[in-house]
Amino acid sequence: MKHKLSSLVSYAIALLLAMSSLAMPAHAQFAKAEDAVKYRKSALTVMGTHFGRVAAMANGRAPYDAKAAAENVALAETMSKLPWGAFPEGSDKGETKAKPEIWSDKARFAESAEKLQAEMAKLSVAAKVGTLDALKPAVSNVAATCKNCHDNFRQ
Repeated sequence: MKHKLSSLVSYAIALLLAMSSLAMPAHAQFAKAEDAVKYRKSALTVMGTHFGRVAAMANGRAPYDAKAAAENVALAETMSKLPWGAFPEGSDKGETKAKPEIWSDKARFAESAEKLQAEMAKLSVAAKVGTLDALKPAVSNVAATCKNCHDNFRQ
């Protein structure tokens, strides 16, 4: 009985440690500022690529394909959650287009990130409808949200 209790306690401690490591701030994951810049640029590039494919359909530059639209939106939505933790203090140097306002106005930057994620979620719902008419306004809203963030936080 004592051995089982000891094993259970050891297991619980290991589980708590593993879970707490997942909750660490994203900036702890980057050994160097340039690693954070590289990560966020990669995430934003992948998100932009998949969103761009859907935007091309919505704007008539590519044939509409409901399945491809839904798949690309799903990927863009997932990617929209990733880059925001990769803006730790000190990652404003090097090959980045990030404006200083990201760090001086963190609340507004966080609000922009949340707005993008909310608009991406709405786009996901629209893409699942499976019609171009449902997709168009949601694409427009995401594009406007991206533009607003770029205008305020990207050089």
